[in-house]
Amino acid sequence: MLLVPLAGIVFFRVYENQLIQTTEGELIAQSAAIAAITAQYLKQHDGDTLPLGPVARPPSPYSTDPLSLAVSRRYDTKPAGDWTPQLPVLDLNKTAVLPSRPDPRTSEHDIHPAHAAAGTAIGQVLKDTQKLTLAGFRVLDPNGTIIAGRDDTGLSLAHVAEVKNAMAGRYSSVLRERVVQNPQPIYSISRGTSVRVFAALPILIDNRVAGIVYASRTPSNILREMFLKWETVVLVLAFVLSATFVVGFIFARGIAGPIKALTDRSLKIGRGDRDALKPLRIHGNREIHALSTSMLETSRKLFDRNEYINTFANHVTHELKTPLTAIQGAAELLRDGGNELDVTERERFLRNILADTERASRLLNRLRELARADSVEIGGTSRLSEVLDEIRSRFRRITIEADGDCAIPMSAENARIVFENMIDNSVRHGADRVMFSAQGTANGLSLMISDNGDGISEGNRDQIFDLFFTTRRDSGGTGMGLGIIQALLKAHNASIALVPRDGGACFEIDFPHTRT
Repeated sequence: MLLVPLAGIVFFRVYENQLIQTTEGELIAQSAAIAAITAQYLKQHDGDTLPLGPVARPPSPYSTDPLSLAVSRRYDTKPAGDWTPQLPVLDLNKTAVLPSRPDPRTSEHDIHPAHAAAGTAIGQVLKDTQKLTLAGFRVLDPNGTIIAGRDDTGLSLAHVAEVKNAMAGRYSSVLRERVVQNPQPIYSISRGTSVRVFAALPILIDNRVAGIVYASRTPSNILREMFLKWETVVLVLAFVLSATFVVGFIFARGIAGPIKALTDRSLKIGRGDRDALKPLRIHGNREIHALSTSMLETSRKLFDRNEYINTFANHVTHELKTPLTAIQGAAELLRDGGNELDVTERERFLRNILADTERASRLLNRLRELARADSVEIGGTSRLSEVLDEIRSRFRRITIEADGDCAIPMSAENARIVFENMIDNSVRHGADRVMFSAQGTANGLSLMISDNGDGISEGNRDQIFDLFFTTRRDSGGTGMGLGIIQALLKAHNASIALVPRDGGACFEIDFPHTRT
């Protein structure tokens, strides 16, 4: 949006500078015509005895005078013949603006009669030219004395910098400060109104300086030019306003609107509003769509995680409350009974305390395993045969078989935790044989784990993955084995499901393709 007004400022400055160069070009053309007429008059009336100045220097590319007043340049390729075109060299952005022109001084040299006659003859031409061009013209002799122009004829301008350069045979132009009478405030935005262009062109006879045409003019005011071309200005303004409206509309719809909606959505999610977990109506662009999707997915996971933690905390509280209550009751009976309890009763209460303490300790150990499964280090690969060989040394009373070998997309340690928990569950449900069967699928790897134990009743199949659900609570079961397995597999983007079957239990673990 900032580029629109900046582009307008740049256009304003470029156009204003173009007016400066146009003014200088017109002064060069007019001065060249006056110089040619004056040189022709001097040749015809006193060409033999006329005093001449130094040899003129042709303009060279990008040469500067010692005062850095102007830069003279010509075409890189010289036209055919003896043409040496003089191009405008002033630049409002680079050329220094000098103080106003010094007043003429008394001349130290007498005017040659031929120059005086030429000045008289050309005087009326200068006046008529000024009426049409609004430019000021003076003709000077080789010594810088004014021979035609205004009321300062006979005075010298040899001390003026651009005139001094012209006396040495070089074209010179400068920008000088212009005092504006009763300036209008709106003109202050234009630098061209406060300067005046001065150009000094040598009059040459046989390539020697025979005089100088000294011209000056104030550039056309840019506001006046814009008023004269108001139709074009209106079209440009209409285009700028239309472009600004289009850019603003695109920005509001494609960036600002979706960002604001996403901000409001995030504030609602922060306040716990689960209904805010839905896609934006307008995403604007791909980046905001990706940001929105990522934020909503992260928020959804945080909501699920929060619910999981709350449910988990309630289950843990309930599971620990039972043994702690039993321990507390037994301890209070021992305290209150005192010497009235016989040895048998004391031993029974102590056994209960120890049993409940062991149950609480076992539950805490399983909780620690579950926490480790939730934050396990992901990655690595292992071979099924190597993991099973390590497990067989622990479960010697059960037969562990595998119909082949395969690579498992998880580390050997994590795979061992999963398989050991699976085999331990099978052993506790009366199995003496566990079979592993791997098969490649279109989506990755499918691993079937089956046993010949008691199996899982139809009524319990929907609850087996719930934390703390167990059918062996009296024998020390915690109901966390499958929860640990599921958490560990989920961390590896894998899943586990129960496969219904008669006789024994069967589980299927699906590993997705690993991304490289």
